[in-house]
Amino acid sequence: MKNILKEICDRRLSDIAQKGYSYAHEIPEKRIRPVVPFLPDSGTILEIKRASPSKGDIAPDLDPVKTAENYIAAGTSAISVLTEENYFKGSLEDLKKVAALSDSLGNKAAVLRKDFLLEPEEIEVAYKCGADAVLLIARILELEKLLQMAQKAFELGISILLELRDEEAVEKAFHVLKLAKKMDCEDRVVLGVNARDLKTFTIDMLIPLKIKCLIEEKFLALTEKDRPSKIRIISESGVLTKEASLLTGTLGFDGILIGEAVAKSPEKAAEFVSSFLEGSALYHESGKESFWKLISGKLNRKEKTGKPLVKICGITNSDDGICAAENGADLIGFIFEKKFSRHVDLNGVKTIVSDVRKYCSDKKIHVPAFVAVITDTESTESHIAQKYLSDGIVNAIQFHGCRGNAISGYEVIKVFDDESLRDLEKRFVTGSVRVLIDAFVAGAEGGTGKKIPDNLVEKASTFGKLWLAGGINCENVKSVIERFNPELIDVSSGVEAAPGKKDHEKIRMLFSRIGSQVL
Repeated sequence: MKNILKEICDRRLSDIAQKGYSYAHEIPEKRIRPVVPFLPDSGTILEIKRASPSKGDIAPDLDPVKTAENYIAAGTSAISVLTEENYFKGSLEDLKKVAALSDSLGNKAAVLRKDFLLEPEEIEVAYKCGADAVLLIARILELEKLLQMAQKAFELGISILLELRDEEAVEKAFHVLKLAKKMDCEDRVVLGVNARDLKTFTIDMLIPLKIKCLIEEKFLALTEKDRPSKIRIISESGVLTKEASLLTGTLGFDGILIGEAVAKSPEKAAEFVSSFLEGSALYHESGKESFWKLISGKLNRKEKTGKPLVKICGITNSDDGICAAENGADLIGFIFEKKFSRHVDLNGVKTIVSDVRKYCSDKKIHVPAFVAVITDTESTESHIAQKYLSDGIVNAIQFHGCRGNAISGYEVIKVFDDESLRDLEKRFVTGSVRVLIDAFVAGAEGGTGKKIPDNLVEKASTFGKLWLAGGINCENVKSVIERFNPELIDVSSGVEAAPGKKDHEKIRMLFSRIGSQVL
């Protein structure tokens, strides 16, 4: 597979050799504007972006000054200026113009130089051109070089946005944070997690939260002496709708960097800013751990085993729920709609959840996430599900065959032809975190035992991480995992003695054949 990141960096080294660190642009002898604090409070970073390797031209006629004026009027905390010339069609001229504009408007927004910087000398160029912060990408910089560049930025009085995407980069980040603490510059470090893989330019909206969980776990594991006094984490890339911006705010990020969506339509910038801030306010008001954070923690643990998450659906009693949990279920699903045979007594859901949580606490194993399954957002059962979600009885809602929202949970799409696949692709493109795909049977809403045709599953897996339901049982689960490598499998009728009653031996056999461990 083509490594776009390596290609960009190799081209950059060649250009520096020919043109110098200034890229043949005129660089001011000294900086004129004062340094503006970079993201001191939660907020947005909106981007000046003309093109990208994955999308080609995005806004080729973009006027950096007019666009920045729109961004500042929208209330953004910072403006990111792409200065990479070959693949993103930016330049240092854009940076100088936006910095001058910010200065003339009273420095209401900090200015970030976003580029694939490789040497400390490039930090000084950014500083002289008016940048208040520079992007440093951990995966393209050896630790020694990264620390040199961070130190240079701190000495100049500007901030760094340190981009991470894997566990190795997280380790580097804590070395940078240690340096910042030593230099009394902790307020000049922001950690950014990119939803886009810069090697392939594919997007996974859950990566920022997964890495955020790793950072927070490592932070808590440090001694008080070694622990940074603060850590700020933002989510980068992939947000194309105001709904996705709202969701990101609810996940506890200190900021969000938005590029393509606002570069194409700068007049919509205010919608993205207000949506993120609204979500951030909801996060601080709720005090609850989001479903997606629970899933991220489970994925981080499961990835070390190479096994998928497992959801056991159609639970109607405590014995079945406990059996699922003790064998390693990551999620437990309750069918709320009364018209289906696996419907659970809604008053009994509280008892089942309480019993399963107590069992897990006594056995010191991780508690499954609890999911309410609905098929109609206007039904009485749906309103009860929302109430249970608000009260913390369930962790998420599965919108089975109806439109939902990612703050509350995830949607299910019945996949049976190419048209349904286009619907699935559209969900991922517009920012769905995950989508569960299931087989279609006329008049049925799940638990049919029918599989999705293999060729459609393979196509579906190209759009995003695969969450798979439909016809999975003890006999075929191993082959399903080996062939499709799903991130999550959803099993219901495949482990039943009768509709709504699980066969405990089948549950044990299912997990044995998966090779899952109780964590």
